[in-house]
Parts: sequence; structure tokens; C-alpha cells
Amino acid sequence: MESSAEIQFKHRVSPRHLPELMDGACSYEDFRACLRSLEQINRWLLGYRPTLDWLKRLPPQLHEPLHIVDVGSGGGDLLRRIARWARKRGIAVELTGIDLNPYAARAAAESTPNEFKITWVTGDALRYRPQKPVDIVVSSLMAHHLEDEEIVSLLRWMETTAHAGWFINDLERSEPTCRMFNWLDRIMPWHRFVRHDGPVSFRRAFRKDDWARLLAAADVPQQAATVQHWRPGRLCVGRWK
Repeated sequence: MESSAEIQFKHRVSPRHLPELMDGACSYEDFRACLRSLEQINRWLLGYRPTLDWLKRLPPQLHEPLHIVDVGSGGGDLLRRIARWARKRGIAVELTGIDLNPYAARAAAESTPNEFKITWVTGDALRYRPQKPVDIVVSSLMAHHLEDEEIVSLLRWMETTAHAGWFINDLERSEPTCRMFNWLDRIMPWHRFVRHDGPVSFRRAFRKDDWARLLAAADVPQQAATVQHWRPGRLCVGRWK
């Protein structure tokens, strides 16, 4: 017999039915502080590792500089990690972060050294028409902010926009992982948005059958995509073309 906690996490909750504070109206200072807490969590809980591991499989025939676009770039921490990763390996990259929130570009620019030369764009990625073709699209902790139909549209956009491949790094809907977050929340000085939004995010996150359904709805060949668990608490989907 399933416990009440297992039943609670059995199905994905719609973001419109369970909102996060960072998705609502707030001051720039609160938004920036929330992003900095999220960067700290990503760093401590190895949140960048799945994306960087996937990038190690770059197809050899790609021409540099590689144009990599981060959808839902927030404070820009993922692109800064990618910039360091590429520099260490001598890979020339052109990096673009795009986010709907008008505060995001400002916060990202404030935290990014000029030497990285990352372009920050405010707008809807699905309407984004870059001058330079996009080789790779990545996204981190953004998909669980979207409704299912919006994720399907995003997958279709990634399929048509990214010439080489795309990768979505997000959360796994798991009661034990949410319980671990709640335990850490008691001892870490995270921003109040993160303290509220963390458990909400896990309820809005994914399991493998969710991604199978979403990929099928977006007409992405499931045999071409990988859906992989990463501890702690990540479930990532992507594909190379």
C-alpha cells in the first residue's frame, strides 16, 4: 500500500496549481539573492555535473566557435561553468543566455567576468532568432517551471534550433530527495524564496515516464534521446543528432 507521501509525488503537479515565489512579482534584490542561493546549491550538490559530462561527448565534426544557448539562464551560473570548462579544454565557444525575466540579464551580467564575453538576452526563447546558427541548446532547472504543453513546445524548438544537440538538466520528482532538501534547509542560510520553492519544485518535477510522454508529444524519437538519473535528485534528458 502506498504511503501518503508516495501518493503525493506520484503525479507531476502543474506549475499554475502550485506556484513558486521566484516566478511571481518581487524586487530585483530578492530575485538576485534567490539566484545566488541557487548557484550555491548547484555548486554544493554537483548540479552542473550532468551538463558538463554530456558536453564531453561533443561530435568531433563540429566547427568552432560553438554557439551554445542556455534557455532560462537565470543568474548565468551554468554558462560561466561552461565557459571555464571550454577554456580548460581549448574549445572556442560563443555563449548566449536567454531568460524571460527582465532581472535575469542584469543579475547575470553583474556576476560574470568581462573576459567570458557572454551575451545575455531578455525574451522568449521560442521567438529567439539569433544571427549565428545555434549548435547546442542547454537548460538547467527551468523545465519544471513550465506546463506540459510549454515543455512540448520547448522540445520542438530545441529540435529545430540546435544543429548538434540539446540537453535539459532538471529535477527528479522524488519524495526522498525532497526530504533531503528539507533537512538541508534547516541548516543552510538560503534565501526565503528557495526555502519555499525547493519542495514545490520537486512536486513539479519529473520521472522517466513523464519525459517519455513529453518526448512522444513533441515527436522526438525516444530511441535518440537519453533520460538519465544523476544523484542527488536530478533527471536529465538530451540527445546528440
